[in-house]
Amino acid sequence: MASTSHNPAILLRRVLSLRENSPFVLVIDSIGRSGQCALEEVAHEAEGSTTIIYVSFETLQKPRYATHFVDGCKSSSRLLTTIQSFLPSPEQSKLSAGSKYLVVIDSINSISSGSLVQFVTQLASPSVTLLAVFHKDVPEYRSVELENYPSSLYLLKFMASSIMEVRPFTIDSAAEQDLDSGLQKLDIPTGLNDSVYKLVLTNRRKSGRALTYAFKCDAETHSFTPIQNIDSTVDPEDSEAFEGLTTFNLGTSNKQKVAKEQVALPFLEAQTFNTGGAIVYEFEKDDDYDEEDPYEDPF
Repeated sequence: MASTSHNPAILLRRVLSLRENSPFVLVIDSIGRSGQCALEEVAHEAEGSTTIIYVSFETLQKPRYATHFVDGCKSSSRLLTTIQSFLPSPEQSKLSAGSKYLVVIDSINSISSGSLVQFVTQLASPSVTLLAVFHKDVPEYRSVELENYPSSLYLLKFMASSIMEVRPFTIDSAAEQDLDSGLQKLDIPTGLNDSVYKLVLTNRRKSGRALTYAFKCDAETHSFTPIQNIDSTVDPEDSEAFEGLTTFNLGTSNKQKVAKEQVALPFLEAQTFNTGGAIVYEFEKDDDYDEEDPYEDPF
């Protein structure tokens, strides 16, 4: 799965306790398992000083851990204004660097795909963590104008710095395939939302590399046990996989792995939560520019 130089349990604890640099955490659930268990774990692991703004599209009563409870059944612009009224301004964020703010959305499916990017970028920031649940089995309405636009799940996965997918816990991959096949036929067995479930965490590093781990979780004891993926392919950075194959050193040392993960790739700038842009063109002495020709305008 991922590099052995990382401790999966520590990484998961850091994401749940909001100590990991993840301004946008996406929780993906399905008809087989509700994502509320992940929200409960974040609320349990987060510090008591964390201000939690809970945006409700499906929840009727205010959760016990929520500081503010916001009704999400309003337009996107009005909802953004209401949520931002509970968040600090950029000046206040600099003064209260130790304070943490968490915005929880129990169903981000209710946000239209056309305004989804703006909604996420307006909330997620270094001082505010956005935690949103997406129901992947809920059909998405796509208007004619957005038929060539990426799906909401694709956009959310692209923007999210950490992704937690919750699934029912099964003994092996064969049992998981049988369960998925039955759920597709709406053959829903009992006990899917019990205290034990499976969580698949994907965390993106600054280098662009994604670390993926699977855990067996217990909501009652708040314990997380890493699951070894016996069906996974060989890690290309595992030096033992290349022993005896060639006289060249094809492995990667721990120092080289750390240096590789610290390299910031240029395309990651697209995932920063900044708005605006411009085309910059500098004329050279050999350029033949005709002001009367509209097609010559480089802008």
